[in-house]
Amino acid sequence: MAEITAGMVKELRELTGLGMMECKKALSEADGDLKAAEDLLRIRSGAKASKAAGRIAAEGMVAVHVSDDGKTGALVEVNCETDFVGKNDDFVAFVRDVAHLVATSGQTDILAVSTMSLPSGSTVEDTRKALVMKVGENMTLRRVAYVKTAGHLSTYLHGSRIGVLVDITGGDEALGKDLAMHIAASKPICVSSEQVDAELLQRERDIYTAQAADSGKPADIVSKMVDGRIAKYLAEVTLLGQDFVKDPEQKVEKLLKTKGAQVNGFHMFIVGEGIEKKTEDFAAEVAATAASLAQPV
Repeated sequence: MAEITAGMVKELRELTGLGMMECKKALSEADGDLKAAEDLLRIRSGAKASKAAGRIAAEGMVAVHVSDDGKTGALVEVNCETDFVGKNDDFVAFVRDVAHLVATSGQTDILAVSTMSLPSGSTVEDTRKALVMKVGENMTLRRVAYVKTAGHLSTYLHGSRIGVLVDITGGDEALGKDLAMHIAASKPICVSSEQVDAELLQRERDIYTAQAADSGKPADIVSKMVDGRIAKYLAEVTLLGQDFVKDPEQKVEKLLKTKGAQVNGFHMFIVGEGIEKKTEDFAAEVAATAASLAQPV
């Protein structure tokens, strides 16, 4: 059996983007033949994607696409494992292609989107698997949003980590952009107080009631204190109740009235939001890998 050197493993890793141990194993199976080992890894691309799927992907990118007439649009989030891969040109192109696909098809079911074809002719899932093999990281199409409106759509991207898509009736392009930027900065959970989830609101009320009860004040005063806290909470989490970021002296609701505009809804994606990130001990990982490479095959 041919000797598998660190240099051979490094070269194969540069060709395929796969992990050192995977490259070492493939070289061993190919008896040191670099080309045969590369072909072997490419044949296993599906298996590679499957193995990587168990790893946490909390980095990535948000992309948005709106039709030329501003009537239809989509927002998508695709995750990967590291910020470095999140800036990879192929990854960026993939996410943007998916956003265009959702915007033009109107499809929002993740599984259905995965079976659809991209401009390259490959499906979303096949393209994802090929990227997983190339960069050696797990990738997931996490969520998509599609909007069709009689009004117009406005967008804002904060780098590639926060994306906003706003459905507006009335107003102008400048107002739409300002509102999208405001949403990215202030992060409301919905447009108006009527849309706040009843269970969430009751939870907040219960907390405020318990806090106010500890004050020892009479029940009627406690009730007024709770009502005041709820009103403040609604102003903080609803778009219409928030102070406009570019002019804190006026509420967003007032701004819309002066412009004769109405926000029908919005979507905001923040990369990795709600995903528990794994803490890696990089030094320990490198040491373990080096030790493994030193072992005979």
